[in-house]
Amino acid sequence: MLSGAWRALAEEIARGRDAGLAAQFWWRDDDAARPDPALARLLALSAHAGVPLALAVVPLGADPGLLAGLGEPVSVLQHGTDHRNRAHRGEKKTEFPLSEPPQAAAARLATARRQLEAQAGDRFIAVLAPPWNRLPEPLVPRLAAAGFRGLSQYGARRSAEPSAGLRQVNTHVDIIGWRAGRGFAGEDASLAAATRHLAAKRAGSADRHEATGWLTHHALHDEAAWTFLERVFETTRKSPGVRWRGAQELFHIS
Repeated sequence: MLSGAWRALAEEIARGRDAGLAAQFWWRDDDAARPDPALARLLALSAHAGVPLALAVVPLGADPGLLAGLGEPVSVLQHGTDHRNRAHRGEKKTEFPLSEPPQAAAARLATARRQLEAQAGDRFIAVLAPPWNRLPEPLVPRLAAAGFRGLSQYGARRSAEPSAGLRQVNTHVDIIGWRAGRGFAGEDASLAAATRHLAAKRAGSADRHEATGWLTHHALHDEAAWTFLERVFETTRKSPGVRWRGAQELFHIS
């Protein structure tokens, strides 16, 4: 029997479908750097479920073996440069503090992008997923010139094109409870986040053209998190009006 949270999600998907608004989902996983059992399980889950995975890789920490072992349907996004917290006192964790000149940040991003693209080959798409989902506003207009065509953060986007030549598609469902021991956030909280974003799109308070993004961190998953993801994929792929989309399609990168 479905719990209340599962029923609420199914009902919201049905409401959107009846209103001519199909549920569009996508999947991003952060902090990839080296092959390990958790990453292997993540890739196997993507392949078995047939759900496209956008793997956000830390360029300067990437083991060549990680990028050589990727199969369908996996795309590689850029997860900052080195994932080092450079925040100053009073700032939340960020790789890109306000004190760093935007041109300097853009230059090191471009250098890391070239390195990751050379290693990942055709799997790479020029999309920046900044660590901790934080990026100073003055840096955004410099991303296109640094070779990026997309940006992915967290929360409903304000604009599909925050700067000329740059497309934004965010994530909206983080299954990790960062303030509760960094474990699985739980079924109810995760499903409620997905339901809220779908409802906001249907109501017009969020961009109805933005796919609802599921954000995972494979290194932190416990058995409950893995089981939840398996059920999400199995359940939604059977639901009429639900479509899982790949990053290349969402960011219009061919």
